[in-house]
Amino acid sequence: MREIVLDTETTGLDPSTGDRIVEIGAVEIFNHMPTGETYHQYINPERDMPAGAFAVHGLSEAFLSDKPVFASIAKEFLEFIGNSRLIIHNAAFDMKFLNAELKGCRHPIIPMDQALDTLAIARKKFAGAQNSLDALCRRFGIDNSSRTLHGALLDSEILAEVYLELVGGRQPDFALKVVKNTGSALTGDDYMPPARPGPLSARLTQDENTAHAAFIKALGGEGLWKD
Repeated sequence: MREIVLDTETTGLDPSTGDRIVEIGAVEIFNHMPTGETYHQYINPERDMPAGAFAVHGLSEAFLSDKPVFASIAKEFLEFIGNSRLIIHNAAFDMKFLNAELKGCRHPIIPMDQALDTLAIARKKFAGAQNSLDALCRRFGIDNSSRTLHGALLDSEILAEVYLELVGGRQPDFALKVVKNTGSALTGDDYMPPARPGPLSARLTQDENTAHAAFIKALGGEGLWKD
């Protein structure tokens, strides 16, 4: 199952009052294993940057001034997420902003039931405890020392680790499944084990092979072990 762990940074708390998205970060996971595929985009909000928001993510109006506007990246973003489940911490917040931006440039909105809220999961699992992303990192022993400011891609990468802990750990196939390196988001049948370039070298010594052959011979009969 393909899932997208997603985070946004914004100019404030409410798109209905003119706040906009300034950064999107997303990490692809498949069967609870990161694939290495990510999506990251800074966005020009076409407005000023309030001091409170700048203190959170450090993205200035000057830095964002030459970045693309949301309308120009909307199609690419929608193609990346597809119809995959979106894993978001406090999903109502990010979905509210994403759908406001999509409506503004006449793209279809994302159904709310496409999102899974890790904050809701954490509140149910650890009722009464702190369930911020930082608090969950401390609880699960996840290194978030590089998170001095909020950043959409870094927060998505950290949230992916938190999510996997919340749902009971990584898929128990020990990462035997890998993805083909096509440079684009992959789903379903695109996932397959790679062909081994050559046979593994033998670990048995000649003496061990000789001793094994002698043991089989001593068993006698016509057993399957003869093969």
